[in-house]
Amino acid sequence: MLKRIITPLLMVLAFAVSAQAAELKMDCNAIYGATNFHSQGAKLFADKVAEYTSGSVQITVHPGGSLGFKGPELLKTVKDGTLPMSDILMGVVSGSDQVFGISSMPLLAKDYAEAKKLYDAAKPYYEKACKKWNQKMLYAAPWPPSGLFTKQPLKTVADFKGLKTRTYDKNGAELLHATGASPMSLPWGELYSALQTGLANSVLTSAVSGKDGKFWENLKYFNNINYAFPLNMMVINKDYWDALTPKQQEAMLKAAAEIEAYQWKQFAKSNDEALKIIAEKGIVISEPSKEISDMLHKEAKLMLENSMKKAKKGFKSAINAYQK
Repeated sequence: MLKRIITPLLMVLAFAVSAQAAELKMDCNAIYGATNFHSQGAKLFADKVAEYTSGSVQITVHPGGSLGFKGPELLKTVKDGTLPMSDILMGVVSGSDQVFGISSMPLLAKDYAEAKKLYDAAKPYYEKACKKWNQKMLYAAPWPPSGLFTKQPLKTVADFKGLKTRTYDKNGAELLHATGASPMSLPWGELYSALQTGLANSVLTSAVSGKDGKFWENLKYFNNINYAFPLNMMVINKDYWDALTPKQQEAMLKAAAEIEAYQWKQFAKSNDEALKIIAEKGIVISEPSKEISDMLHKEAKLMLENSMKKAKKGFKSAINAYQK
């Protein structure tokens, strides 16, 4: 596990730079495996930063959560400098700020174009929330649409009753609970054994994750319910950011903008490739029946209405901007 970066060291980083380029090395926590396209995007980002800063900023990406941090604690670990940088699945940290749960609100965006529109509407509020947590959001990239991997086919609403479903955040848990399923929170590393033992018999996730997790070894069906397009964000501790010279900051933002644009184009391709692979491995892919679709949209609408009633300003403003 990465040792805690103490405050005096951060102060040195913040004030030791001069007008000329200073050298700075940073570790970047990547929560998914090296072959995952979010981790690959982080590595490409690091390469671009090194190129655009002429090697004065070196970022070492550690995939698979190998630095020891993967979940809700990520905001805090970046805030206090334990991690200089990390990618974070936004929905996992929505308990720290409600706005981070916007991208995983069920059925709010129905396609890629709407997912991008939602991101553009919410981006200022994401950035503001990150600032409160002593960090800067560099870029955000989407996951392909979430669906349901199951052992048995989902044909009617009644088929949800027997589902013991691993979800990736509380929004998914709330929706699945409303359908009659039994949602559960499990670390990704424990999911395979849970599927083998029957502790879980379904997973709410993308086709890409299903490919990475080799779900065909335990599950048979993928119902493409188009649940959401959840976002991963890349953040940097604000003290580390302030330790960069203006030219280094400019170079990092240039790299971030390029990676964000690339990832938003890449994720559709990644989804198509993953769907092809899981089908070749024997997963039966289907679209939801009208009965299931109607039920999911009804529950999703109620969820959004209830969320807006108790939401803080940032969440409401982002949703209102998106819905205009």
